[in-house]
Amino acid sequence: MHAIRDAIITGASAEEFAAIPIPETYRAITVHKDEVAMFEGVASRDKDPRTSLHLDQVPTPELAAGEALIAVMASSINYNTVWTSIFEPVSTFGFLEKYGRLNSDAKRHDLPYHVIGSDAAGVVLRVGPGVSAWKPGDQVVAHCLSVELESPLGHNDTMLDPEQRIWGFETNFGGLAELAIVKSNQLLPKPAHLTWEEAASPGLVNSTAYRQLVSRNGGGMKQGDVVLIWGASGGLGSYATQYALNGGAIPVCVVSSPEKADLCRAMGAEFIIDRNAEDYRFWKDEHTQDPKEWQRLGKQIRSLTGGDDVDIVFEHPGRETFGASVYVAKKGGTIVTCASTSGYMHEYDNRYLWMNLKRIIGSHFANYREAYEANRLISKGMIHPTLSKTFPLEQAGQAAYEVHRNAHQGKVGVLCLSPEEGLGVTNQQLRDELLPKINRFRNA
Repeated sequence: MHAIRDAIITGASAEEFAAIPIPETYRAITVHKDEVAMFEGVASRDKDPRTSLHLDQVPTPELAAGEALIAVMASSINYNTVWTSIFEPVSTFGFLEKYGRLNSDAKRHDLPYHVIGSDAAGVVLRVGPGVSAWKPGDQVVAHCLSVELESPLGHNDTMLDPEQRIWGFETNFGGLAELAIVKSNQLLPKPAHLTWEEAASPGLVNSTAYRQLVSRNGGGMKQGDVVLIWGASGGLGSYATQYALNGGAIPVCVVSSPEKADLCRAMGAEFIIDRNAEDYRFWKDEHTQDPKEWQRLGKQIRSLTGGDDVDIVFEHPGRETFGASVYVAKKGGTIVTCASTSGYMHEYDNRYLWMNLKRIIGSHFANYREAYEANRLISKGMIHPTLSKTFPLEQAGQAAYEVHRNAHQGKVGVLCLSPEEGLGVTNQQLRDELLPKINRFRNA
């Protein structure tokens, strides 16, 4: 691995990269199939990724047609990393077993360990047969959409492909590792003004936010829309906040601490609700919601916006907030939902939906074009990474633990082959121009 890392740091040529021998094994963050029952009887909040995530030396898999092997300089923690680590809502080994039945190449993924991680920034080492768009030495980021595209159902929107999967979550050989295998059409050019850890952090959440809020497949946000953004300083919400501001919308940012409110202000948001300071309690008990709290939230939103209700709710906490989200959306408004970090079984009063002509739209990651557009905006310096903290690969369990316990702001990065933070910038001029914003977003 030292030869690979040194070649990346010194900027070796394509020919030099192609000549570097591929190691037979590499270090990777894994979960183990024989440990899926380790948290039985433990409350979700008390399940600890530090005990379930392992740093293992694993065999380097064979490269199949249409794939690329990349040396991973940095990765990051997504909430699907947490789900995998606590084996909720189901063990990801079920995904690997199902994928393994598809064909002989997919069978490689069905292993007693799962190399996880759905973000990566690094360098192409090898490409399989049929790959012409990428070559060894190319600096890349990987988006996490893996599809087979054998069905016509996925060709207008690849997220509708029957064999659509999230790489590193529903497939093996993910990005929290020194090496990773991706389909070549997962690769995008690395933004040249970013460090490795910065470039690795936006992929999943940035593309998800783009589809959910901007794309016609999601909220179709327009200028002047009032957008309620739950968790607006987090890994997902921080990008939604930027898209709202860039697109001429009016974000109302919901956060849970003064520090997270400061990050939203650093991004340029004006209307911020600290739900803990306001002591919002949308549930009276485990089974009963409190509509008066929905009404109180709606009143506070109108007081901030000069009387306007919410056009689009950027919804991802799920069970805890969904009833409130449906209520506060305006007549004819839209609730766009992805994930459900507080629980999947949503409850809401349907009278407020049906009688007021509101819409609920499900949104999941992004198709190839949406991922490309989201990365293009990063490359142009119009959207910025919100990376707040970076861990070495050896401490990926701690990084996942902090995300699980919501003890983080923005994204949490993980260095893989990169020996330190701050490496990988190839367009210093653009970085110098954008550095005040980059630092503000990282340090708020």
